[in-house]
Amino acid sequence: MAQYEEFTIDQGADVAIEIHVVDAQNAVKSLANYAVAAKMKKTYNSDSSDTQAFNAVVASPATDGVVTLSLTNTQTNALKAGRYVYDVEISFSDSAGATIVERILEGKIQVTPSVTK
Repeated sequence: MAQYEEFTIDQGADVAIEIHVVDAQNAVKSLANYAVAAKMKKTYNSDSSDTQAFNAVVASPATDGVVTLSLTNTQTNALKAGRYVYDVEISFSDSAGATIVERILEGKIQVTPSVTK
């Protein structure tokens, strides 16, 4: 089950969120051969015009279990102020070639409006 976290993002600012991934025993999870994806949208049922994908990467070295999500100031400036939902998923291909997906984080994001644009 994914962890739940709320964030605040300032419209028009650069954003970087670092996630430290651990396993069920609270040990660092190696993310070697994993991919990561993360998106935020106004509601769970929003269409793609309301969706903002994060620049999501597994930090090097992957054995440290760190994922970095980021948005540029141009990307956050384009967001409408208000509340969003988001989630973060990691995935890998098993030995049979099937893709295994795990949601590691989910929650809400508050985008605060910018006066200086």
